[in-house]
Amino acid sequence: MTIHLSVNLNKVALVRNTRHLGIPSVTRAALLCLQAGAAGITVHPRPDARHIRAHDVLDLATLLKGWPDREFNVEGNPFHNLMECVRDLRLRGLPVHQVTFVPDSEGQFTSDHGWVFPDDAERLRPLIAEAHALGLRVSLFMDADPGAMAGAKAVGADRIELYTEPYAAAWGSVGQQTQLARFAAAAQAALDAGLGVNAGHDLNRDNLAAFARQVPGLQEVSIGHALIADALELGYDATVKAYLACLGQ
Repeated sequence: MTIHLSVNLNKVALVRNTRHLGIPSVTRAALLCLQAGAAGITVHPRPDARHIRAHDVLDLATLLKGWPDREFNVEGNPFHNLMECVRDLRLRGLPVHQVTFVPDSEGQFTSDHGWVFPDDAERLRPLIAEAHALGLRVSLFMDADPGAMAGAKAVGADRIELYTEPYAAAWGSVGQQTQLARFAAAAQAALDAGLGVNAGHDLNRDNLAAFARQVPGLQEVSIGHALIADALELGYDATVKAYLACLGQ
């Protein structure tokens, strides 16, 4: 099964926002990644707009209208500004394919934990139903806990995105194989529950290939920080192709 690479462009926007010159261009970065073979683009517009801003979401959706075989994934906390963003895209007739619900607090440095079941079930259920009514696939950001996957399915999720920072932190240490086994078990539990499996957070050119080989049913990885850092040295084209090679493409 082909594992799709979705490029997260938040860090491109973060650099741009340090000045008022409009460079580097988020849409130009997206175009170069798509031309290099990326299967999609991911953004995480936070309420403080410290990186991706509302106009970026609109501009990228407009760009992706010309790439009907690629996907646009908008992630964030559905209790903050995420749903407003995707409702606006739908009203404009612009493409958005997947929403990834992430339990970030406002102003959080970076995503660092998944949803908890059954604690979060009732408040998530109506928002998942709304996303489905908008024609969107719903992925829930989850820790690698096999016991939580049935709960994610029960509230209506289509996929889960495994929060992979613990695996990345263990890379090259004695705990590497333990973490790989943990993530493989969580992915299998998701598959058994009828969920698709995505993954993301601190995946890079060193640790991605092993993860892709050993985690069953992996459909998509969303990679931002490491990929954009690599692109500063290698360029977008070579970087995207290197990540695709890690995924066996």
